[in-house]
Amino acid sequence: KQWCIPPKENAEFVYRMAGTLWVLLEVYTRPFDPRYPVVSMDEVSKQLLRDTRQSLPTEPGKPRRQDYEYERGGVVNLFLFCEPLVGKR
Repeated sequence: KQWCIPPKENAEFVYRMAGTLWVLLEVYTRPFDPRYPVVSMDEVSKQLLRDTRQSLPTEPGKPRRQDYEYERGGVVNLFLFCEPLVGKR
């Protein structure tokens, strides 16, 4: 289920989206000012997997052998906040 459905794309929609993009790009090109930090955020959802069997160890001339079967271990949301002009995350 989508939480946000964009309006029908038309010339005004494209114009406003492009204007928003230019404002964002302008923010990232500003010189460093500690009074106005530039902070970015990104998020991703990842599935956690567990092995159901131990992999077989390596042997001379044979790579490690690992079974394709797995057990689902849930889902996590990872968030990253960074301040690119300072080099912090």
